[in-house]
Amino acid sequence: MKNSVFLGALTVAGLAAGAAAAGTLDDVKARGKLNCGVTTGLVGFAAPDANGEWGGFDVGVCRAVAAAVLGDPTAVEFVPTTGKTRFTALASGEIDMLARNTTWTFSRDVDLKFEFVGINYYDGQGFMVPKDLGVSSAKELDGATVCIQTGTTTELNLADFFRSNSMNYEPVPIETNAEAQQQYLAGACDVYTTDASGLAATRAAFEDPAGHVLLPEIVSKEPLGPLVRHGDNEWGDVVRWTLNALIAAEELGITSANISEMAAEATNNPEINRMMGTEGNLGEMLGLEADWAVKAISAGGNYGELFEKNIGENTPVGLARGLNAQWTDGGLLYSPPFR
Repeated sequence: MKNSVFLGALTVAGLAAGAAAAGTLDDVKARGKLNCGVTTGLVGFAAPDANGEWGGFDVGVCRAVAAAVLGDPTAVEFVPTTGKTRFTALASGEIDMLARNTTWTFSRDVDLKFEFVGINYYDGQGFMVPKDLGVSSAKELDGATVCIQTGTTTELNLADFFRSNSMNYEPVPIETNAEAQQQYLAGACDVYTTDASGLAATRAAFEDPAGHVLLPEIVSKEPLGPLVRHGDNEWGDVVRWTLNALIAAEELGITSANISEMAAEATNNPEINRMMGTEGNLGEMLGLEADWAVKAISAGGNYGELFEKNIGENTPVGLARGLNAQWTDGGLLYSPPFR
């Protein structure tokens, strides 16, 4: 008898989880808008322009998901979150997904009950100092004051790095990137440490970027990517495969310039046809229209286009592709097959 009660409870739990999982996709469709958690402002990744219009590399992922689900890349409510508030916003349902240079770690995945759906930027923690400090290595930072965002992996890595090198430091806690920039430029700290991409983005916003140096040491692995709530499997699939579509599109040579042509009729590449919806039923499997991936890629281009436009070498942020190149070019980017 106990067993049947136990199994009954499991079934109820399973049904509840199923309802929760089906919930977000249905909610977004019913609302007609995606609530996407982003940073409070980081040049190139997520920041509003003078007209309050959000743009950036992470913003591009939000817009692609909105396009895939709602057919409209502008149907997004951007919710600014700090290192401290981002997880509460996601857990409470205030946002449907988080696309905010967030590192995939064991405890965030398992203990905080989130599901990372992929990696859109392979990063690592670095250090920025004023050129005048005359420092050429992070190992010369003993006794430094360091600006650090609270509630981040950066905070923990910093402690680990200084401890393993028998050095001391004085933390200057800050909440947002804007506050870090202000404090650092005002001389409240000798060093600013965060993900190397964030340092490049921050330096790009300075009046005198050349007066600041990114030190050579990268002291951690920071795989950054979008995440959803645990138990939100159908919704997780939508966000995961939207990101994969952007990555696969670049590898397959699908761009914002040629996508209409490729989607109009079947090509001689079956994988492209399945992505474009001219063959198979991938859209139906996701609970979306057949051309969901076409809409997602059309929103801002493929992964490479999003990268080049927002954070690439010809932008003020000036990041090389590095680890974020396609696997065919010696990078780590790789999408599972669309089949």
